[in-house]
Amino acid sequence: MTRDEHFMALALHEAELAAAEGETPIGAVVVRGDEVIATAHNGREQGLDITAHAELSAIRAAARAKGDWRLSDCTLYVTLEPCPMCAGGILASRIGRVVYGAKDAAAGAMGSVLNLPRYPLGAKPEVVPLVLEAECRAILQEFFQKRR
Repeated sequence: MTRDEHFMALALHEAELAAAEGETPIGAVVVRGDEVIATAHNGREQGLDITAHAELSAIRAAARAKGDWRLSDCTLYVTLEPCPMCAGGILASRIGRVVYGAKDAAAGAMGSVLNLPRYPLGAKPEVVPLVLEAECRAILQEFFQKRR
């Protein structure tokens, strides 16, 4: 298992926690060096908060843990390609690297529908797509099949 696969597996665990709570199963992990400094999963339904996406919740927690909102020395692992809102938060927090699992053909903003890191908005994180893609896609498909 590669380093990226290891940390994506932790994000998948967060996605499983989200599913168990009835939330869309998306998980995120922020890593600095070799240390996990934040984990989170979707919480929109329980918190009645549209901004409670896994990525933004993990970014908030990472900034608190680091004591700085600038996260340029961090990597964000997330099971689904970030949406435009989350991509904006990623760019604003200056995260240096983003690793995601499954593409989001409906709202992906890091290469699928949009590619916000390509715009001249300041930070330009390295983006690594499709790490443990099958596993990340499967947890979402299973969740939505059960809901139908």
